Amino acid sequence: MKENIEEIRQGTVTSPQGFLAGAVEAAVKYKGRLDLGILYSEEPCTSAAVFTANKVKAAPILLSMKNVGKGKVRAVVVNSGCANACTGDKGLKDATDMADLTAAKLGVRPSTVIVASTGVIGASLPMERIKAGIEKADLSRNGGHRLARAIMTTDTRPKEIAVRAVDSTGHYTIGGIAKGAGMIHPNMATLLGFLTTDAKVEAGFLQKALAAAVETSFNMITIDGDTSTNDMVSIMANGAANNELVTEKNGRVFQQALDTVCRFLACSIAADGEGATKLIEVNVEGAKNIAEARKIARTIAGSSLVKSAIHGNDPNWGRIVAALGRSGTAMDEKKLDVLLQGEIVMQAGCPLPFKKDKLSHRLKTDKVTISVCLNIGKGNAIAWGCDLSQEYVTINSDYTT
Repeated sequence: MKENIEEIRQGTVTSPQGFLAGAVEAAVKYKGRLDLGILYSEEPCTSAAVFTANKVKAAPILLSMKNVGKGKVRAVVVNSGCANACTGDKGLKDATDMADLTAAKLGVRPSTVIVASTGVIGASLPMERIKAGIEKADLSRNGGHRLARAIMTTDTRPKEIAVRAVDSTGHYTIGGIAKGAGMIHPNMATLLGFLTTDAKVEAGFLQKALAAAVETSFNMITIDGDTSTNDMVSIMANGAANNELVTEKNGRVFQQALDTVCRFLACSIAADGEGATKLIEVNVEGAKNIAEARKIARTIAGSSLVKSAIHGNDPNWGRIVAALGRSGTAMDEKKLDVLLQGEIVMQAGCPLPFKKDKLSHRLKTDKVTISVCLNIGKGNAIAWGCDLSQEYVTINSDYTT
């Protein structure tokens, strides 16, 4: 069987067989916008998830960590507009009630429901409106598009994708949606990601594959240096494609397909950072090892000075080198090469002449690439970020007022 991975046009989290979704306007924070949704599998799922590294964890995170660990997840219920974080015992009860209400609606056990919330920290959920929204949510095969919009906060557009894969185990699909625009920084960010697949996947491999995909995608984006209390990326595999069981031994294509989905969603989040006008991609090659390459890439992508220069179309490559130098990684300045938008500005530790006006003009685009080669090892990595604009400050200076 010929191996293949192809993107599905207008694909979303309900593109895999056996998944339904829906979203409603529950007025959690604002009236007139989708802000509450449900994702449901018609069959029990093998599940896996990765959660925030923040030591302050929101109530829905605590509940979902417990439920994912129990095995067969059937549904996700999610709201935007209120994070239900730092809300004490009431917050945990509200998260539990969300699972109970969703389970009752779908006829499944509460322990098979993942709960997620995103929005303002320190505020309690309007549970009467949440309850009414869950009850009236209409689930359908096309509901993934509405769900992708319902999880948005300061996002300007939904993030969704699906790919179809063929390998030795058969044909299957992986779909996903995500949200995130601010409070984005490794490890994990203010992001929610919900992935689905109709492949039959061994549980241990599914968790390992998700963790690997997250490490090179969601953990390689940065917008503002903050890590949230509510971050979560989950995947549900219901086996509806009737393929042979995917395991670590035959899971190479599955991993590639999952990587493709996660990388697309991560880049979409970085490009849609609060106030962003440009996606910044940082390519690091020749570092001492992969761990150090990742650290360098994330340090450069997260530098406020680099981000500001890119926003102003200023080819001030010295800021790139300065960020690299403070990353705490091994380097030899005499071996360092730096390229900005494909232009070599530093080679073997020495500056190269370039036409500043022309390079500045080339920076006037929606994607800017920074490439750094240390020439001391085999470690390579890519990180993504965005420029820093005045609009970012405007959005975050009156977020709750």
